[in-house]
Amino acid sequence: MDTASQQRILGYFIEEAKEHLQTLEQGILNLSTSAQDAEMVNEMFRAAHSVKGGAAMLGYSSIQKTAHRLEDSFKILKDNPVSVDQKLESLFLAGCDHLQDLIERLENSPDFSDEDAIETLERAESNFAVLQSYLETLLSDGSPANSQVSKETSPEPPVNIAEKVTETLKQMLQLFKQVDSSENRQKLQQLCQSLTELAPEQANWQKFITIATKAISNRKYPYKTIAQIVIKDIKQAGDNLDQKKVNAIVPSKNLQQLAVTAPATATSTAAPQKVAQISIPKEPVAAANALKKVFNSDQLSQIIKILSS
Repeated sequence: MDTASQQRILGYFIEEAKEHLQTLEQGILNLSTSAQDAEMVNEMFRAAHSVKGGAAMLGYSSIQKTAHRLEDSFKILKDNPVSVDQKLESLFLAGCDHLQDLIERLENSPDFSDEDAIETLERAESNFAVLQSYLETLLSDGSPANSQVSKETSPEPPVNIAEKVTETLKQMLQLFKQVDSSENRQKLQQLCQSLTELAPEQANWQKFITIATKAISNRKYPYKTIAQIVIKDIKQAGDNLDQKKVNAIVPSKNLQQLAVTAPATATSTAAPQKVAQISIPKEPVAAANALKKVFNSDQLSQIIKILSS
């Protein structure tokens, strides 16, 4: 097969993989609901399966293995009723992130090889091991509260940040699925702004939220494009905030581009001008004299034209 054909096939795989990643991310962000929908679980399972098959065909074993691990995890959800909690969502999201990272590296580097992905693959394997173990705990005990693992050996992540970011992203996704309107954009910006409460003293976080909020107002790009960039950036920044990696809270180039090219909205803090109120007498001459005191000759001419039309 010639180089041009190989590049064309690779391009098809990357585009399809990105669509499958979107399906996975949206399903995982609503996992408590998705897990109760057999068709949605099947859809996520098929998405991971498709990425696995395409990667195997092209010889990218790192992507194949990561997608396979994600596929196996979804198979457990397919075959068993599982009570979804915040920790399970976070573990699935982390697995999806690792797969997305590998796809993006393949897209951005023509010389990508499995040797370049060893570190990412190791982190992914570690996450999937924890995910597998936690799923087994949920299946055997029926509740994470019955786990015998001590808090000292398995500390729970800070709930406030993780829960708030995930819940906000769920609400934003629902709005992005609706029609592009000024009202929905305003609601999206309000949801985005609500995240400032998570770290009011953290400058990087506050700056990031300001940029993300402005990016949402950009109408020069498709609504779907804005959704993908904003959701991905907020999720990444939220993870960094949750893990106290404040120096890593930096907007991507795509998010910055959306914010920079968004139209400026002029806001005025000046007090509104009072509208002059006049009392018009019923007697014609008196009414005319009252109008003369308020309007100049040009304005009076316009009033006469309006009255006579």
